[in-house]
Amino acid sequence: MTELSGNAVFLDPAAHRRGLAGDARLLGAAGRPGPGVIVRLVDDDEREVATGDVGEIVVRGAQVMAGYWDDEPATTDAMRGGWFHTGDVGRFDDDGLLYVVDRKKDVIVTGGENVASREVEDVLHSHPDVREAAVIGVSDAHWGENVCAIVVPRPGRAVAPAEMMELVRSRLAGFKTPRHVVTVDRLPTNASGKVLKAELRRWIVDHPELLEERR
Repeated sequence: MTELSGNAVFLDPAAHRRGLAGDARLLGAAGRPGPGVIVRLVDDDEREVATGDVGEIVVRGAQVMAGYWDDEPATTDAMRGGWFHTGDVGRFDDDGLLYVVDRKKDVIVTGGENVASREVEDVLHSHPDVREAAVIGVSDAHWGENVCAIVVPRPGRAVAPAEMMELVRSRLAGFKTPRHVVTVDRLPTNASGKVLKAELRRWIVDHPELLEERR
């Protein structure tokens, strides 16, 4: 992150070698805090969460920015309690490895359960006919939000919504299974290639007819 003058967590060369040798944990980990950096995971009440639990990644160290230029409200919000709040959600394992789970704003809350959109996207990307996938939450009067998958098929291929749902259901908890699967030709991205999920959410709100529920 620019606000952290680069990276706050690292995997050293030995960890990279172990990952390439087959240690799957290391292939999915962001790393451990670097020298002079303290990383915590906190809940919405700023309480530190237990090892293995998910919380927002907050950072303290000499490399952390002093604040946003000419934006005191944003600085005050980001630096609550003297910790820089990254807006990313992660978890630590028993060996102190940090895993980035999702952006906090992209976590879907359905029926009181939290769903990391990235986790569902990783499963969808494993399907050979899927070129790209983005997962968002859509408003639901009963559940609060429903999981919605927006999928771009590979050229010349097609994806069946029921097949996408079954794939997720076979690998993740039932409440993480998309209730809606929408296929599109492309996903909106910014100049760096990041998917613009806010734009996707607005598009879905403007096209409710796309949300025919399938189970």
